[in-house]
Amino acid sequence: MTNEIAILMAAGMGSRMAPLTDKIPKPLVKVHGRSMIETVIEGLEMRGVKHIYVIVGYKSEQFAFLPEKYEHLSLIENKEYQTVNNISSIRAAIPVMGNEDCFFCEADLYVSDPSIFSADLDHSCYYGIMIGGHSDDWVLEQDKDGRIVRIGKYGDDCYNMCGVAYFKKDDVKRVADAIEEKYRHPGTYENLFWDDVVNENLANIDLTVHGIRREQIVEIDTQKELEQIDPDYRKYN
Repeated sequence: MTNEIAILMAAGMGSRMAPLTDKIPKPLVKVHGRSMIETVIEGLEMRGVKHIYVIVGYKSEQFAFLPEKYEHLSLIENKEYQTVNNISSIRAAIPVMGNEDCFFCEADLYVSDPSIFSADLDHSCYYGIMIGGHSDDWVLEQDKDGRIVRIGKYGDDCYNMCGVAYFKKDDVKRVADAIEEKYRHPGTYENLFWDDVVNENLANIDLTVHGIRREQIVEIDTQKELEQIDPDYRKYN
C-alpha cells in the first residue's frame, strides 16, 4: 500500500446527462455493466492508495454502498454543491489533505485501462491526452521545459485535461491554502473550478503533464456520448 490518498469529486448533478441523471448520480451510471466511479476506484486500488475519499452531494444516499464494498474508502459531504462550483468539493476535503501525495479525480470517468494509475509519478502532474489542432476543451499549455504555464479553455496542439491529476504533498498543501484564501473573499470563488485556483498559482506549483492515450480513459458528458461508448443505452430511446 502506498502513502497516497485520492479525492474523487462526485457531488455534481450531471444535468447534461438528463433525464438519466434525474434518478441516479452521474458517477453511478453504468458503462458496460460497471458504474463509472468504480472504474476509477478499482484503478486506484490496483495502485494501492492508502485511502479514497469520495466527495458527494447530489443524491448522496445512493453512494452509501461504496464504503461497505471498499474497505479503504470514506464519503465526505459537500453541502455547497448546489450553489458553488467544484472548488467546493476540494474545500470539503481540505481536512484530509496535506499530509500525503494525492490523486484528484473526477468521478464521472470511464477508465477502460486501470494501468494508467500504476505509473511511476515522481512529480506533480495532470494526466493529459495530446490533441492535434484546435481544442475548445480544457487544455494544458507547457513551456519548452514541459512545465505547465496555463490551465484553461481553448488551445492548439496541446494536451487536453482528462479528469485526473496527481499532486505531491507539498503542492496539495499549496492548493488547500489557496482555496481557503479564496473562501475569505465571498463573491470571488463561487463559480470557480478547482483547476482555476491551480492555474492562478502555477508560479508556486511546478506541474508537468503525464500523457496517456485517448482510449485509456473517457469523460462522458452527455447521453449521446454515453450511447456511443455503450450501445445498450440506445434501446432506451
